[in-house]
Amino acid sequence: MKIKQYDLVIFDWDGTLMDSIGKIITCIENMAKALQLPIPTESDIRDIIGLSMTEALRVLFPQGLNLSASSAYSQHQQHPKNAFSQGEDDQYQQMRVEFKAQYLHLDTTPTPLFAQAPVLIDELHTQGYQLAVATGKARAGLDRVFAQTGLGRYFVASRCADEVHSKPHPEMISSLLKELNIAPNRALMVGDSLLDLTMAANAGIDSIGVTYGAHSADKLLQAGPIALIDSPAQLLQYL
Repeated sequence: MKIKQYDLVIFDWDGTLMDSIGKIITCIENMAKALQLPIPTESDIRDIIGLSMTEALRVLFPQGLNLSASSAYSQHQQHPKNAFSQGEDDQYQQMRVEFKAQYLHLDTTPTPLFAQAPVLIDELHTQGYQLAVATGKARAGLDRVFAQTGLGRYFVASRCADEVHSKPHPEMISSLLKELNIAPNRALMVGDSLLDLTMAANAGIDSIGVTYGAHSADKLLQAGPIALIDSPAQLLQYL
């Protein structure tokens, strides 16, 4: 009988279980166009995937909204001119509203689960692993995709970027370990971005990087994962 090295496997969501990186990139680009902001490079957008939305926007748009962009936004949303103040927080709130509109309603890019992901999750559950999610999504977004995909029932716990410190801070992982009474050496993080793997290193747990998401193999290796995989099914080789 194979002896399990880990009791808990923590998954990132976007780019790890769900093929959503392309949609995130497109929606940020379209948000920038709608608000007359400079359009970030694809590389820059990939680097912020995993941060909370507000932190991501602050990195991509450190100057916030200029006056003309704010005015264009008001017209676009059909709000009165005074619907938002020009305070910094309100400017990033405007960006969040526009991104959400793009992601949920305006952009039709599909976001399926990666083909092997449901079978992988079911197999790990059958083998007795505890499964969790640590994501840059807000709680409402994670709950939505849990319901849409039917995978929510497999996960015993989850952490979102609007509940704790954003990646690469270790709090997502450390709070999951505390809740589930799991020692760091019995937990594994699986993610597609340098933020995921750096968070794991900061929390003192092993990680495995997936090369089909936000970041390349070379970039993922900077955080010292124990392995890299090119498909979800390959994870079973290490568990």
